[in-house]
Amino acid sequence: MNTVTVVALLHCFLFAVLVQSAPLDSASEPPAAFRTVAERAKTLVEKILKDIPIAHAATITTEGLTLDASGQTTNLQMMVKTLGIPDAPVIKPLSERFTLDMYVSRMSAGSRLYQGLLGVLSDRLSGLSDLRSELRDLLTQISKMREAAQLATGSDADQNQSLDLASRLQGNYEVQVAAHMTLSKLRSFCHDLIRSLRAVATYRPSPAGTV
Repeated sequence: MNTVTVVALLHCFLFAVLVQSAPLDSASEPPAAFRTVAERAKTLVEKILKDIPIAHAATITTEGLTLDASGQTTNLQMMVKTLGIPDAPVIKPLSERFTLDMYVSRMSAGSRLYQGLLGVLSDRLSGLSDLRSELRDLLTQISKMREAAQLATGSDADQNQSLDLASRLQGNYEVQVAAHMTLSKLRSFCHDLIRSLRAVATYRPSPAGTV
């Protein structure tokens, strides 16, 4: 075997290895393994959604704090700002601009955010442990989604947000409002996750040259 042939074979081998190990780009559709894990994550999010009203009923005793959206008064929204309860990262449909990496990172960041907030509230209220466990399980599934798509592991959430909330819970009313709004926001986040996970199952990138 001459030198030219050896060099050519080495180039082919290295190209195959690079293709196999390279992470998905924004134009790629998620692999089958990713979709399988995403389906498990969707089932878990559906369970979280069912358990949120149960946790709300077990922890919220203040009259007027209901999961009914019409009950979100201006005064309550001002309390949310005072307590510093953040919104979860926005999750958009997969596209050339909103890549799989961004999608999974925001899923993870939002899940970690609410797990941290519920952790702080659990020091003051009972009845939130099941949701915390389910969010932990969801984070495990999200990590598996990362692995299936060969995405880099990054820093997802600012843990100081949970610490900031803890310092502002001065009395029982603040605790009740914080728990109520955290559960309400978690429910909205889960609805967004359900929609996005359904979209992932059918996502196909646009053909080259189309918008």
